[in-house]
Amino acid sequence: MLTAALGNICVTHTLVGDYSNRGRLQAAYALARVEDRSHPPDDPAAEAGAPAAAHRGDLEAPAEPGDDPDRGRGPDLAGFPVGEFSDAYVKLQFPAPGADYGPPFSIEKLRSELPRQLWPRVRTYTVAGWDADRAELTIDFVCHGSQGVAGPWAEAARPGDRLQLVGPGGGYTPDPDAGSHLLIGDLCVVPAIEAALARVPAGVPAKVLIEIYDEAERRELRSDAALDVSWFVRDPDAAESPLLEAVRGLGEAELLAPVPQLFIHGEAGMVRAVRRELLVERGLPGVHPSISGYWKRTRTEEGWREDKPEWKRLVAADSAATPA
Repeated sequence: MLTAALGNICVTHTLVGDYSNRGRLQAAYALARVEDRSHPPDDPAAEAGAPAAAHRGDLEAPAEPGDDPDRGRGPDLAGFPVGEFSDAYVKLQFPAPGADYGPPFSIEKLRSELPRQLWPRVRTYTVAGWDADRAELTIDFVCHGSQGVAGPWAEAARPGDRLQLVGPGGGYTPDPDAGSHLLIGDLCVVPAIEAALARVPAGVPAKVLIEIYDEAERRELRSDAALDVSWFVRDPDAAESPLLEAVRGLGEAELLAPVPQLFIHGEAGMVRAVRRELLVERGLPGVHPSISGYWKRTRTEEGWREDKPEWKRLVAADSAATPA
């Protein structure tokens, strides 16, 4: 269940790149969950963040030798309720450009008093790490120069800056009894994939397919699982994700021996196409699958939130279809 929090953000892995000519707009970093939850992320109350508990703090300068200068921590985040889900996420709440308010603020109050263009902007991010002993929350930002809302904030963030957030929520964790795992996503899903791999039991097969836009975006993934990772660089002019072709190339032995628990998160068009290929066209049995559209190409998070009901309808229609 979501609670409200105003707390410390550790900007530890800021990935910087200029994708303005690659068809990747600001929604590339915006996560939008699909699964039904007790307090769904597209529920206005979730964004308004009527808190069951509030955590407040500042980004603080590193206090120990060797600490990353962009890393912050704060005792006021003690008890932040990151729980059972490996895809835990928070909703970051940013003042609108040109607005004269800052955290803490009430979204409901500001929406009742200000014109729409001055309403706070909400962006959803996976919890890349949580250290309860240090009361330290880590979030990875994908930055696009001056594009977007969260990326420019992350690049400019300094110790002492404050950021309001709501969360955490979540809906997936690897089933410890699953015979294997197939995890598919794009760059903005990597933190959730890393968190999931940390929970896959030792020796259990885990196949990972990740779409990126540049070879430099690869990173080392670690796990005690029997890990098989493949990276696919997307042509910015391509109409179809390379992940769909990769999934079509998977043999029956890779998909059925044993049947994997599915994790398909990322850009909405890719997620729908890959889901349809595996669960509808190929009839793969669903073993507690996690299917989540985080963002939609050419749309901001606000636009994707508007489009999501239709996307869900199309996904449901895919499930009802009979393969040729």
